Amino acid sequence: MTEISSVAVIGLGYIGLPTAAILASSGLRVHGVDVSQRTVDAVNAGSVPFVEPDLDRFVQKAVAEGLLTASTQTPAADAYIVAVPTPFHADKSPDLSYIEAAGRNLAPQLRGGELVILESTSPPGATERLAEVIHEAREDLAEAGNLLFAHCPERVLPGKVMTELVTNDRIVGGSSKAAAESAKGLYERFCRGEILLTNLRTAEMAKLVENSFRDVNIAFANELSMISRDLDIDVWELIELANHHPRVNILQPGPGVGGHCIAVDPWFIVDAAPEAARIIRSAREVNDSKPEWVIDQVKVKAFDVQQATGRAPVVAALGLAFKPNIDDLRESPALNIAVAMAEQFSGSTILAVEPHVDELPASLAGRDNVELVAPETAIERADIVVLLVDHTAFADLKPLAAGKHVVDTRGQWREARVL
Repeated sequence: MTEISSVAVIGLGYIGLPTAAILASSGLRVHGVDVSQRTVDAVNAGSVPFVEPDLDRFVQKAVAEGLLTASTQTPAADAYIVAVPTPFHADKSPDLSYIEAAGRNLAPQLRGGELVILESTSPPGATERLAEVIHEAREDLAEAGNLLFAHCPERVLPGKVMTELVTNDRIVGGSSKAAAESAKGLYERFCRGEILLTNLRTAEMAKLVENSFRDVNIAFANELSMISRDLDIDVWELIELANHHPRVNILQPGPGVGGHCIAVDPWFIVDAAPEAARIIRSAREVNDSKPEWVIDQVKVKAFDVQQATGRAPVVAALGLAFKPNIDDLRESPALNIAVAMAEQFSGSTILAVEPHVDELPASLAGRDNVELVAPETAIERADIVVLLVDHTAFADLKPLAAGKHVVDTRGQWREARVL
C-alpha cells in the first residue's frame, strides 16, 4: 500500500474544490484537475469560481502555502479522488461518460499501488466500471492487481460544505479491505465524524437511498400543497399543525426539487430496479410535475392582469438557484419555471432576480423578453411576483409587493391566518 503524500482531485466543482482545499489544509500536496481553464485559473489565483461560505479562505491559504495547484492535465499522485458530474440521459438512465473519461485520463499516470476513490454520486456498479476502464487502459496493472478502488460519496449541504466535510460521518466502500482502510486513512486526515466501512455497491446505494428518502418526503409535502390549494387550505399552516404530533415531521413544499443530488439520484435506483422502485419513481414524478403546476398558477394571475389592463403582464421571478442563499443553478426548478414562463408567456417581460449571480444563465441569456434585475426593481415593475426561492435577501420585501399578484411557492411571505 502506497503511503499517501499527494492527491489529485479530478473535478473542481461544488464538491471537488472543497475536498481539495480541505485535504491541502491537512498538509497534503493536492493538485486539482478540471476541464475548465477558467476554473483552473481561478484556483491558481487563490479564488473560488462559485459561492460557498468559507471556501475562499481555505483555497487562498492552501494556494499561498504551495499545497494546492490546478491544471487541466491529470498528474501522477499517490491517490486520486474523482468528483465529476454524473447526470442522466433523456431516458433517465445514468450517464457515466465523465467518470469513464476521468479513468482514461488518470490511467497513464499510474505506477501501481495507488488509491482511486470515486466520490461522484453514482449508480451501483459505477466504481467497478471506473476500475474496468482503468484496467482496460493499463493491462499491466490489471494483471498486477494492486490498485485500490473505493467509493466515498459526499454527504454535505451546499452552503455548509466546509463545516460538514469535517463533522459529518462518512461511508467508505472498498474493492477490498485494504482499499477501504486506505481510503479511511485518507479521510481521517480531516474528517472528525465516524467513518463507516462497507463494500463498493452498498456505499454507492447508501447515498442514493439517503437522497431518495428526502425526495419521497418532499414529494409528500408537494402533493399536500396541491391538494391544499384545491381545498382552500393554507398548506404551511396545515403542516405546522400536523408537525405538533410527536411522531410526524412533514417537510416544506416548494416549486419542485433541484440540485445535483436529490433531483437526480432516485432515477439511478429506478434504472437499477425499474419494477421494484415504485414509490421512488412516483415521488420523482410528483416533484418533476410541480414546476408545471406553479406555472399554471401564474397563468391564472396573468389572465386576470390581461383582462384588467388589456396587455401582457410583467412577471418577476424571484430566485433562480435550486435552494436559498447559494448560486447553484443545477437542476433548479426555479430556473426551469423562469425559462418556461419566458417561452410560454407571449408578450410578457420576465424580470429574473438572482442576487447570487452577475449574469443570466445560458438558458435565459439572449431572450428578448428576459432581464436580470435587482429584487426591488423587479417587484416595483411587475404585475405578478413569483417567489421561487426563499433567499434571505427576499424576506423583508413583501411590503413592496402590496397590491401585486403574488405566487409564493415557498411560504416565505405567508401570514398566519386569523380566525
